[in-house]
Amino acid sequence: MPGQIPLEPTSNLSVETVVSVRHWNEFLFSFTITRPASFRFRSGEFVMIGLMGDNGKPLLRAYSMASPAYDDVLEFLSIKVPDGPLTSRLQKIVPGDHIYLGRKPTGTLVADALLPGRRLFLLGTGTGLAPWMSLIRDPDIYDRFEQIAVVHSVRSVSDLAYRDMLEARLADDPLVSEMAAERLTYIPTVTREPFHTNHRIEGLMLDGTMFQGPLGDPKHFDHTQDRVMLCGSMTMIKEIAHMLEAAGFAEGSNAHPGEFVIERAFVG
Repeated sequence: MPGQIPLEPTSNLSVETVVSVRHWNEFLFSFTITRPASFRFRSGEFVMIGLMGDNGKPLLRAYSMASPAYDDVLEFLSIKVPDGPLTSRLQKIVPGDHIYLGRKPTGTLVADALLPGRRLFLLGTGTGLAPWMSLIRDPDIYDRFEQIAVVHSVRSVSDLAYRDMLEARLADDPLVSEMAAERLTYIPTVTREPFHTNHRIEGLMLDGTMFQGPLGDPKHFDHTQDRVMLCGSMTMIKEIAHMLEAAGFAEGSNAHPGEFVIERAFVG
């Protein structure tokens, strides 16, 4: 960006170049940056990214990769906070600008943290969609599950980032389009504007909407065959995690895979 403070790599941070930026609306944008040859991650993980702060120190926040682990670039989805220390400036980036990238991705929203199952439900609010975009574009996830549902809850219709791609079930993706056409279900819901689905995620669970179509029976979560990932609003995560535990689901981690996972680094 004009007047951007020059960035210098450190032992924990590389300096990458912004490749593209897309503004979905006045509150939401996504962007891609160059990917170091040495950067490896599992689809669904997050990493620290940021810019130089006014105090001369890197200003960093955790962001999930929205790109699959094999992609040549790294993609991120971000909100715009007018007074946010980082996002107030990050939202102004343009191709050619530089950005800090952490060298060590991590996270629990990965397939390895789940036990084998038949149906995978990826439940997200807002920018909690980002790790799901990484996972569903990775062929490995289709080897692990027969059916995959992306459930995305937002306030406004324009907040449904990647909607066209998801409604087309990744038809333009050369690696997963055939598998996604058969196994991927997209369930968007909008809570503050007219839309064909207006329930919050909890409501979609209770009225059965989440289990319609190719997801088949049962019309409820079954811990013997269903696996669930949660990302986004802390309120949503806590409520659904409680509901899952009441239904016999155990939370998983990289060390001890389970029936559902959340990203502890984001929810505290």
